[in-house]
Amino acid sequence: MNWEGVMPAITTKFTDDDKLDLDLFNKNINAQLDAGVSAIVLGGSLGEASTLTNDEKNILTKNTIQLTNGKIPVVVNIAEQSTKEAVNSAISAEENGASGLMVLPPMRYKSCDVETVTYFKEIAKNTSLPIMIYNNPVDYKIEVTLDMFDQLIQFENIQAVKESTRDVTNVTRIKNRFGDRLKIMTGVDTIALESLIMGAVGWVAGLVCAFPNETVAIYKLQKNGNIDEAIRIYRWFLPLLELDINSKLVQNIKLAETYTGLGSENVRAPRLPLSGDERKSVIAIIENALESRPDLSKYNY
Repeated sequence: MNWEGVMPAITTKFTDDDKLDLDLFNKNINAQLDAGVSAIVLGGSLGEASTLTNDEKNILTKNTIQLTNGKIPVVVNIAEQSTKEAVNSAISAEENGASGLMVLPPMRYKSCDVETVTYFKEIAKNTSLPIMIYNNPVDYKIEVTLDMFDQLIQFENIQAVKESTRDVTNVTRIKNRFGDRLKIMTGVDTIALESLIMGAVGWVAGLVCAFPNETVAIYKLQKNGNIDEAIRIYRWFLPLLELDINSKLVQNIKLAETYTGLGSENVRAPRLPLSGDERKSVIAIIENALESRPDLSKYNY
């Protein structure tokens, strides 16, 4: 598994009667493929994983693997309350043909450092799939520290970190401590370019679900050393990217997807679509961005 490039944390599409909308889901996946993303991440926070049944997760995994047809890896998110369920989910993902795993610390229970490390180790022992640890103490209240990573990298299949501490300097700390042993994927849209410049090699992105071409262009421009052009697009993108660091990120991004023809506003309860002034505010951000959308044709990406 090559942990680099843009990896969309893809949204899950639902019909009006709350079933999986695979036609609309596939339309979005095809747009991601056309834009040149490096992998698809399924069942993350943005994918409303906590509301999906195991059967639905399996359907999405098998469907995405069939659709991508070996062109890019499919990474399945593991977000469970117990070690037993996390191991079972990892085994299921591997049986379904996934290429890798993104693994969160235990849900609900705030595990201590020893418990968290043991949790990750048990998953790593029970799968041959490469693993990216999702480090997001802001939203999930458990930080995977550098000392904890020291223990985790004893497992060869623990290969990457989704760095979502919202502290750009942590990219340098990881690089200084581990060199290239841990691949760093930036996981916060609003500091993605800064993180890439400082040493992250990929971007697990959110607004890419609605704007795949712009996201991939920023990544490729900075990788090729064209920082000024990357910054120009990134500055245009920032008001949209800020929709990702919000408790209503799912609703925000799904509303953006409707404007770009890549999704619908349907969410699964207890979430509800945006309404009232909140919805008007997000629409204003989206419409303003679309009015000044950058021309990417000169980049050939």
